[in-house]
Amino acid sequence: MEYTHLRLQGQHPQLHSIKDAVGLMFHKGAEIPGDHPLLEGDGRLVRTMRFTDVAGIETRRPDIERAIVAWCNWRDEESG
Repeated sequence: MEYTHLRLQGQHPQLHSIKDAVGLMFHKGAEIPGDHPLLEGDGRLVRTMRFTDVAGIETRRPDIERAIVAWCNWRDEESG
């Protein structure tokens, strides 16, 4: 997994427990460049990935990593 140096500036993915699942929430997930099918949500900004077990995380690991790397690179470019 490769990405450029990231300057967070207060906006970073957050891990949440949601009933019987875990969610990885991206505050500006709707603006992440590229196609990331695991990102759920229809609001203006927020997108979340939801997982119910470790096997589901491992199975989707490449897609999770692509979304995280895309987010890191996009945020780093945006922060200058």
